[in-house]
Amino acid sequence: MSEKRLLVLGTANRKKGQELADLFTPLGLDVRTLADFGPPAEVAEDGETFVENARLKASGYARALGRWVLADDSGLAVDILDGAPGVYSARYSGPGATDVLNNERLLGELADVPPERRSARFVCHMALSDPAGTIRAQSEGACRGRILRERRGGHGFGYDPLFEVVEYHRTFAELGPVVKAVLSHRARAATAIVPALVRLVDEEQWT
Repeated sequence: MSEKRLLVLGTANRKKGQELADLFTPLGLDVRTLADFGPPAEVAEDGETFVENARLKASGYARALGRWVLADDSGLAVDILDGAPGVYSARYSGPGATDVLNNERLLGELADVPPERRSARFVCHMALSDPAGTIRAQSEGACRGRILRERRGGHGFGYDPLFEVVEYHRTFAELGPVVKAVLSHRARAATAIVPALVRLVDEEQWT
């Protein structure tokens, strides 16, 4: 990888973008986000699964930019809620959803649920598209934990303050970015897709 190849992350969320950039930059890639290319094109995230949405975003943004794009779709799946909020994680509280409102809704729905039944998992699916919009690689990662009754920690975003990794007795928001970069669903999905990124660059298919 003597020459840097440009990889665009299919997100305008700077916190998520930084997480991913920290994971992929060591590969020798020039990692950027949609925010580096002006207002992002509108790509409908109307898939019914994380897989479908990741593919839609990667392909749609790649065609719009004429660049290699890696997009992810991720969210929280709570077992007792039959996998909800799932693909609706970012907009769980409805129009105008924010992290605070989403967390409040989740806490409300689990108000009467005891600790032993508050198991959940974060799921992330990644898809890599070439500039023509063809999906060239995919991966998935997950991290299991449970939902607490109150927020803890000041790092991260989304549901991080409520999601406790049981083995560590800490939430994602308490663990901080260094540990999260190893344990998280997004980190695991990123690690799983690295061999495909390396192969595409080594085979000089990345133009």
